[in-house]
Amino acid sequence: MKALLAALLLLGPAALARPVGSAREARAIAEHETSGIAVSARRIHLNGATGGWEVDLRMPGETRGWRCVVDSDTRSVYTKTRIPNPEPPKTRKRS
Repeated sequence: MKALLAALLLLGPAALARPVGSAREARAIAEHETSGIAVSARRIHLNGATGGWEVDLRMPGETRGWRCVVDSDTRSVYTKTRIPNPEPPKTRKRS
């Protein structure tokens, strides 16, 4: 039991991380990886049991954006594909 605990501590926080459970988390991971602005996120089936998220990102000042697939298990970007730049996210007027 002590050996298992020691091994988990050596692997770091990634070994104790939980799967990505919300679109907000998936957007944050994709934004961090690409330095873009997440416009949409949707749940998709991926090769693992927990699946993943497909996130469309707008790149300000560029003509093309990114479509990233975030793996829920590893909490990292699985693939990145260039797409036409999506429309900017709609903002609400605050009164």
